[in-house]
Amino acid sequence: MTVEAIYRDPAQPVEARVADLLSRMTLEEKVGQLTQLDGRVELEANFREKHPGSFLHVMGESARIATELARGSRLGIPLLLGIDAIHGHSFWNGATIFPTQLAMACSWDETLIETMAGVTAREMRHTGVAWTFSPVLCLTRDLRWGRVGETFGEDPLLIGRFAAAMIHGYQGDNLADPDHVLACAKHYAGYSETQGGRDASEADISRRKLRSYFLPPFRQAVAAGVGSFMTGYQSMEGLPSTANRWLLREVLKEEWGFDGILVTDWNNVGSMVETQRICPDYKTAAALAVQSGNDLMMSTPKFWQGCIDAVREGLLDETLVDEAVKRVLRIKFRLGLFEDDRCADPGHTPAVGCAAHRAVALTAARETAVLLQNNGLLPLTAQNLKKIAVVGPNADHPVAQLGDWSLGTGQTGNGLHPRELITTVLDGMRQRFAGEVLYAPGCALEDGDAPTDLEAAVAAAREADVTVAVVGDRPPFWGEWHSTATLELVGEQNELLRRLRALGKPLIVVLVHSKPQVLPVAVQEADAIVEQFSPGMLGGQALAELLFGDFNPSGRLTISVPYHVGQQPIYYSQVRGQHGDRYADLTQQPLFAFGEGLSYTTFEYADARLDRDVYGPDDTIHISVDVTNTGTRDGVEVVQFYLRDLVTSATWVDFELKEFARVAVKAGATVRVTAAIPAAACTMVNAAGERVVEPGDFELLVGRSSRDFRQTLPFAIK
Repeated sequence: MTVEAIYRDPAQPVEARVADLLSRMTLEEKVGQLTQLDGRVELEANFREKHPGSFLHVMGESARIATELARGSRLGIPLLLGIDAIHGHSFWNGATIFPTQLAMACSWDETLIETMAGVTAREMRHTGVAWTFSPVLCLTRDLRWGRVGETFGEDPLLIGRFAAAMIHGYQGDNLADPDHVLACAKHYAGYSETQGGRDASEADISRRKLRSYFLPPFRQAVAAGVGSFMTGYQSMEGLPSTANRWLLREVLKEEWGFDGILVTDWNNVGSMVETQRICPDYKTAAALAVQSGNDLMMSTPKFWQGCIDAVREGLLDETLVDEAVKRVLRIKFRLGLFEDDRCADPGHTPAVGCAAHRAVALTAARETAVLLQNNGLLPLTAQNLKKIAVVGPNADHPVAQLGDWSLGTGQTGNGLHPRELITTVLDGMRQRFAGEVLYAPGCALEDGDAPTDLEAAVAAAREADVTVAVVGDRPPFWGEWHSTATLELVGEQNELLRRLRALGKPLIVVLVHSKPQVLPVAVQEADAIVEQFSPGMLGGQALAELLFGDFNPSGRLTISVPYHVGQQPIYYSQVRGQHGDRYADLTQQPLFAFGEGLSYTTFEYADARLDRDVYGPDDTIHISVDVTNTGTRDGVEVVQFYLRDLVTSATWVDFELKEFARVAVKAGATVRVTAAIPAAACTMVNAAGERVVEPGDFELLVGRSSRDFRQTLPFAIK
């Protein structure tokens, strides 16, 4: 290597640098670039033996060591280091931890979501990591699936919009800017369509169904410029995602023109040998993975030798290896790693947990809280209260509040985020309320908890003027490998709630959990219910402020809450045509529906109009509606616009979200809210699997949620 090497010259075009570097590489080095290894296991030995192009699970000092190893290698190719920075730089001690994706979705605030991702990227800046495996674009279907909390909910439009915002927050306008990182759209595609909620089970999805609901958010991620994709764990029609050439090559790379890198999920190549058993050995699996379109193989150490053997034995054409290597190198050049390899400086992380970032986390916790029920008890008036009881197993449990993919959840490393950086509900109530706060957890959720003491919690509630009961789930019941058979509140939470309700005193139920759960009658009859899907470090402060009316709640659900687990799947956009509209023994309606959420004020809708009655396929549909704040407090309303295609050539959903507007309205004021929907977006997928606009009659439904339509506007597309 000399200084005259083209690939070393930043003035040269990226493609010229890629071609020059590739020409200098041995087969072993090329296959190394397609290998991503777990950096916690024999990092130095693995680097010297396999020349990996990427490590995951290395940060700080270990990232510095890895980077210096790459600097000293024959060609000096920088490493691409990745980590699951999911809702904050989750595994870095002291980082700002935001609400989870499902919670962030409930803000319906694209700007806030983009800001959160930008903060995360800046906090990664000096820790040596330039790639986050985020956002998740999976479409929630069965709530028993353990990874529901990692999703944006049940609607393809929102998933695509929120993912695009997150991608831009991570990547910015220039990937070489060291304050930005590479984003990853995952899990491509259909991973969330489980059988019985079981994680990574066979997904029974046709290509038409994929194109109808699961693929659109991923296509939007491509349009947003995402630099990487990750495959799912599941198989479809007998093919693991990693072996699905149609999905990976034909759709993603050829049809959509995706030019970034495609990484497998953890040991997906190995799974084809070890668990799915569609390949007899690693050379066969390696060949199949590369032929199908994967560029980087995550955490399958035997891939390296298997791929080399596959090429040398004629199972795999080396030109396909070259193609994948070019993609990996291209991303490294786009990230500017050859000029700035982002070597970690763990002693200098000024942005991590700074006041400005914590302020964003507090805003997020406020905007993502959803007031589901209120009989007039809220907001509380502090001067009328002497004692408040705060009870329940999640009232003072930091990890339950932080959510999955954070320190303490077990995915990587040990330890916890500093307790002093976290404000639990108990902390928040003690800070906000000047009177006496009585506390008793009441019951346990997992081994190692304090023993159950229902009597202490009931006694505290009996003595208090109002009770705040904080219930939900914990790490043993959420996340990868942790799907649940039911959606019940575990342990003795239901009994605790029953006994609290039997006191006949004011009861507020706060749900601090990863995903919707079945709520017993005692909760359904509570004076108020507040939903907090894993609200992050400052969730407790936001909750206390909400209860005392320091801000007006504006969160809206992006996922439906069932009465019973047997209603699965209960998402709002059901295909029409079934017999009847209820079960023989239960409603098919959810307890709380997609789009719902209350405010401390009220809103009325009037004078909804379209600009025309008939549109051509290239026209834009312009909608306007008056929204009046009829209460005494300023508030934020989320106006939702749904489309119904009255007659379709193939079965289709009855209605689906097409646009929304998050608008602030002063007390007593009226705001004219406008929205625009291209006629070209009024699509369905026909029986041939083609997404088309079919001429005919439509309805535009304007309202507050998926079951609260205030006005219906007919129109036609000719």
